[in-house]
Amino acid sequence: MSTASCLLREDLRDFAGYASARSHAVQGEVWLNANESALPSAADPDGALRRYPDPQPQALRSALARLYRVPVDALLATRGSDEGIDLLLRAFCAPGRGAIVIAPPVFGMYAVCARLHGAQVVEVPAVDAGDDWRSDLDAMAGAAEASGAGLVFVCNPGNPTGEAVPAAAIEALAARLAGRALVVVDGAYAEFADEVLDPALLDAHDNLVLLRTLSKAHALAAARIGSVIASPEIVRLLQRCQAPYPLAQPAVAAALAALAPSSLAQVADGVVQVRAERARLRASLSCLPGVRAVYPSQGNFLLARFDDAQAAYDALLAAGVVVRDMRATPALGDALRISIGTPAQDDRVLAALSAMRRAA
Repeated sequence: MSTASCLLREDLRDFAGYASARSHAVQGEVWLNANESALPSAADPDGALRRYPDPQPQALRSALARLYRVPVDALLATRGSDEGIDLLLRAFCAPGRGAIVIAPPVFGMYAVCARLHGAQVVEVPAVDAGDDWRSDLDAMAGAAEASGAGLVFVCNPGNPTGEAVPAAAIEALAARLAGRALVVVDGAYAEFADEVLDPALLDAHDNLVLLRTLSKAHALAAARIGSVIASPEIVRLLQRCQAPYPLAQPAVAAALAALAPSSLAQVADGVVQVRAERARLRASLSCLPGVRAVYPSQGNFLLARFDDAQAAYDALLAAGVVVRDMRATPALGDALRISIGTPAQDDRVLAALSAMRRAA
C-alpha cells in the first residue's frame, strides 16, 4: 500500500469531491449547463469571462510540467503554494487529530493552515550555527515518528533563514518516513538556489511532495499560480479536495505568457542578477557597524541581525524602504529580512543604514 493510501483520512476514502460543470468532457455549441449568464458583462464586452474556467487548464498544466520536468499527471495547478499546503492538510490530517512537523523559524503558513484545521504543530527548531542555519532532519523524522505526524514540511531554500537543505538529507528523510509521513519540500525560492531538488526522486519515494510557485522568480505573485508535484495518486487525492474553479482565467493567461520561451529567458537573466545582487548586498551589509550577522541565503532575500533592529527598521522606513520585521518570530528578536531589489534599490538600503550609523 502506498504512503498516501495509508495516510489519507478515513472519512475521505470514498469521497469524490465536487463535480463541477467543467468536470465533464462534453462538446456543444450552446452551453446551458452551468447557470452562467447568457449575456456579457459591461466590464467584459467580449464575454470572455462569463464562463467558468477549466479547473485544471490543460495548456497551463502541460507548460508547468515541462518547466519542472515532470509528467503532467504528477502536477496539480494551485492558487499559489498556499493552496497546496492547505490541500495537503485537508487530505492527510484528520481535523483535531492530525499533526505536522516544522523547523522554525520558517514560513508561517504551515502552522497557520494546521491550526485552522485543528492539527497539532510539532516544532523542531532549526539551529543557528552562527554562520548559517541548519534544520535537523533526523530530529524532525524522530518527531514525526513519535507524534504520528502525517506531514513533515521542509522549506528549501529556507524562509526566512535562506538555508540550503542538502538533497541527500531530504532523500534520507523521505526513505525513513516511507509509509508513515509525507515529506513536503517547499521550493518557492528554488530558482535562486545552487542546487534544485531533482524531481526524479519522486519515482523512488512515493511520500515525497514538491511545492513550486510562479510568484517569486517568475514575478507573478498577484496571479497566484502554484504547483503541487507528487505521485499521480497524491495529485488525484488532492484534486478531490480542491475548490471547483481554483484558477481565474486572467491569471491562467498571464501564467501561459510567462511560461513562453522568451519570458523564461528573461527569468533566467533575472535570477542571475538576483544572485549577483544577493552576494553584493550581503558583503556590503556585513561591513556596516551595528550589523551583527548577515546569513548566507539561497533565496531572493537576506536575513540580518542588528545591534538595534528598531533603529535600523526606522532608518530604512524613513528612507522609503520597507523591509520585513522578523522580531516577533522566536529566535529572531533582533532580525530583519531584506528582499533583494534592483542595484539602485539595494544601494538605497545601504545608504540608509550607513547614514543611521553616522548619525548615532
